[in-house]
Amino acid sequence: MYIFRVRVGKRGVIVIPKEIRDSLGIKEGMVLELEVREDKIILKTKDLWSILRERGRKISFNIDEAEREIDMEEEEWLRRFQQ
Repeated sequence: MYIFRVRVGKRGVIVIPKEIRDSLGIKEGMVLELEVREDKIILKTKDLWSILRERGRKISFNIDEAEREIDMEEEEWLRRFQQ
């Protein structure tokens, strides 16, 4: 475990030491997750796949309903085309 002292700058900016950024693969512009537990601040790195997987859990999709909608749209299109 590493323990570093960092200073809080204007607007609450904290600089993560280069050694930590390098070891965790933190790059400029990367989004980190900040969690507060009691008197602790925890920063977590997340890779793109973890973020997408998390967002994907919120999406619900019913294949039967989608097929019905496609069939209805196709029938409507054919009616218009045949006129």
